Amino acid sequence: MNELMSFWGQWLRPSAGLPIVQWALLLAVASACGYLIYRHTGLPKVVGYSLVGMIAGLLGFSGGHWPLEGIGLFLIELAISIVLFDAGGRIPWRWFRHNPMVLVQSVAESIFTYLAVYWSMLWLNVPREAAGPIALVAVAASPAVVMRVVADTRATGPVTDRAIVLATLSTLYALTFGGAHAQMLARPGSSFFEAVPPVLVMFGVSILMGALLSLLIRLALRYMSPASENTSILVLALIAACTATAAHLGGSAPMAALLGGMLIKQLHPRPWALPRMLGTASSVITMMMFVLVSTVAAQADWSGTIAASVLVLIVVRLAAKALGVAVGNAGSGASWRQAVWLGAALTPMSAIALLIASQFMSASPSTGAIIAGIALPTILLMEVFGAVIATAALYRAGEAHKPLAALPLPPSGEAPRES
Repeated sequence: MNELMSFWGQWLRPSAGLPIVQWALLLAVASACGYLIYRHTGLPKVVGYSLVGMIAGLLGFSGGHWPLEGIGLFLIELAISIVLFDAGGRIPWRWFRHNPMVLVQSVAESIFTYLAVYWSMLWLNVPREAAGPIALVAVAASPAVVMRVVADTRATGPVTDRAIVLATLSTLYALTFGGAHAQMLARPGSSFFEAVPPVLVMFGVSILMGALLSLLIRLALRYMSPASENTSILVLALIAACTATAAHLGGSAPMAALLGGMLIKQLHPRPWALPRMLGTASSVITMMMFVLVSTVAAQADWSGTIAASVLVLIVVRLAAKALGVAVGNAGSGASWRQAVWLGAALTPMSAIALLIASQFMSASPSTGAIIAGIALPTILLMEVFGAVIATAALYRAGEAHKPLAALPLPPSGEAPRES
């Protein structure tokens, strides 16, 4: 692949640079592959996006660098921020007051996942300073994958709603404790209290930027129609500005966007459809995120030991999340069958996990290399197979509609349109 890129560079000299051409072609292939997989198998498009990125990464495509930096880091943070802002706006706080067991399920599955993965890594002789960060990476389910699966399968119901909420909350926990742990990892000789101020700065900046973002959007919605494309552009621009500013000031851009989405849910009294507002622009950014994550994750080195560790982590993580959901299921209003499929729907991993692993890599390259050696292959597999498992779970729960491939053609012979 590198030789091919070098050959291209000798005769193809576009004004925007060769990497732009490479990424444009890669995204074009990913878009076509995602559609064909969805059209003929009913699987979500993210499977096609991730497979294209995986193949590109395995072939040595140089478009993604590890650890994340520069424009690649910003694009992933921007895509995550868009997804988390949307996900935060879907969390109904009144639901927790009327049904607190949903919050118990969230906390239980995250704690069980952390402890189970942590002890399994120690059992595999992974150093203690790396076992904790790997466990934190494993806590984060992927709301981006879950929401993409929900959109493509047109799923609705209690399992679908809880999967989105629990995946979003697990992301909040992982971002919070992952950022704190990365600060401590960067200061190996410091005490706990010496690591507290940077953590407080990260939280403070994230909260302030999230509040500012929500207030600005709330102000705009008082005078602009949610259905206007100008409102969509405004929201995207504000999220992008929040992403760049929060990261520059030492905060967490994804956390700021998530908190902003939660606040706008409380401040804006009228319902509004963010995915319909943001439209194609956010879809392109999100697709690029999936391709970039799998491209970067595919660069990990594989070995027999790594493969065994990854397999153990995946199995233990799946069992821990299912057990945590089951512990909080009594009194939650859901059946035990629904709890089983809810646990399975929380298996996907993607950009959030990659971002947290990159933070550890930047904080301590030596320990980060051990973390990345196990985390990257796990993320690569669970972005693809996690989406498949989540799709199967929503179908088995009876909440996903028939895939597009199963719908009959209309009498005119035209292909049915996607929703």
